[in-house]
Amino acid sequence: MLPVEIKIINTSNNLLPAYATSGSAGMDLCSFLEKPITLKPMERVLVPTGLFMELPSGFEGQVRPRSGLALKQGITCLNSPGTIDADYRGEIKIILINLSEEEQQIKTGERIAQLVINKVEQIQWKTAELLNETLRSEGGFGHTGK
Repeated sequence: MLPVEIKIINTSNNLLPAYATSGSAGMDLCSFLEKPITLKPMERVLVPTGLFMELPSGFEGQVRPRSGLALKQGITCLNSPGTIDADYRGEIKIILINLSEEEQQIKTGERIAQLVINKVEQIQWKTAELLNETLRSEGGFGHTGK
């Protein structure tokens, strides 16, 4: 199976996102900053990457947190996973928040998030009066116990 080709423009001095291993689902996204950003506890910021891409119709980009950054520094992505639609052509920017109790610094070129590309389907609604019954039916949050 051939990989899907996606057009990308890189206005940063960072390398293009790449899979770290043959089994990786995501590619690291790096910050592209004029000067470092200091994030206070509970502060959020929009971080540019310098990347622009053209996803094919039927695909989306998902921006997800990096587990090491979250564990070691308490920095994670808000609106996660963030969706990049196939018709979006603007710069990829990452919403980060500092959940630690200390100030954290983000420098240019740091790996701040990961990008996962997925196939998506668009649906058409079919209005109905009844839905098929299931064993779960209306069982919601916590319905199977602790």
